[in-house]
Amino acid sequence: MITFEGVTKRYGDGTVAVDNLSLEVPTGAITVFVGPSGCGKTTSLRMINRMIDASEGRILLDDQDVRKIDPPTLRRGIGYVIQQSGLFPHRRIVDNVATVPYLLGWDKKKARARAMELLERVGLDIKLAERYPFQLSGGQQQRVGVARALAADPPVLLMDEPFSAVDPVVRTSLQDELLRLQAELRKTIVFVTHDIDEAIKLGDTVAVLRVGGHLAQFADPSTLLAKPADDFVEGFLGKDRGIRRLSFVPAGGITVQSAPAVPGWSVVLDEDKRPLGWRPDDAGGLQPFGTFDLRKDSLRTALDAALLAPSGCAIAVDGDGRFAGVVTRQALDEALIRAAGVASGG
Repeated sequence: MITFEGVTKRYGDGTVAVDNLSLEVPTGAITVFVGPSGCGKTTSLRMINRMIDASEGRILLDDQDVRKIDPPTLRRGIGYVIQQSGLFPHRRIVDNVATVPYLLGWDKKKARARAMELLERVGLDIKLAERYPFQLSGGQQQRVGVARALAADPPVLLMDEPFSAVDPVVRTSLQDELLRLQAELRKTIVFVTHDIDEAIKLGDTVAVLRVGGHLAQFADPSTLLAKPADDFVEGFLGKDRGIRRLSFVPAGGITVQSAPAVPGWSVVLDEDKRPLGWRPDDAGGLQPFGTFDLRKDSLRTALDAALLAPSGCAIAVDGDGRFAGVVTRQALDEALIRAAGVASGG
């Protein structure tokens, strides 16, 4: 656990970057610091590994004051991922990943074996191991950065806007990869972002900071969306926070009709009962379709699938992608009403 106790960072010119911050980062979970520019989120992160020292207060790592730990020793036990990956341009990828094991005195064979294992774990082809950073795409470099941070198996991982410099498609892929890795590794992760959607997707808990380094709210994403603490938090969450909240409502309770048809439209399936698209009853080619997994997806995903379909209905599939039924607009409306009732406490 990482504990902030009345932490303040004040610079020589009197600027206060972080003001009396107190919170607990749970062990084995992802905690996201989010807020506008100048809110002190990166400063707060960098005080954990003493890249910056606090002016007042204490930061405890498993009940030990970080200021009493030698900075190089502290940093070797904490993984650190930054926006531009920070790879050494003159080193091959395998040696970039093995950097901390080398510093810890591992022999070269063991360090390289660990690096190769991690390249696979973060979804990279091991053929990339002998390349240099400039030969990789931005998304691949970020994956290498994550692998390097995990190389010595640190219990804590600090991530400072690691995915903000890549395009939206790659960013989504990296976010999904992080969640997959976290499900396996259960690290204590502190993640900094300015993107509230990223914060809500990744965070088990989210700390919303306001300019001047003040903590505005610290809560799990569902509570944050349902009950923002004040006007600042509500404004930062945006006008579509109701739609975002649907991401935390399971789709499993939606009424599904088993017949693969709705008035004016039919669902076309392949021989394995996987959807191919919608076909209008008055002839014509296949039309676009969206699906959602009844077992694991959210009401937001189901609504999105309906909005993408020309029929206005969503196709439900099972875990193997096979047709499980159709959700009509009426069924979606009923589910949305139930969700609104839960949100309001009704």
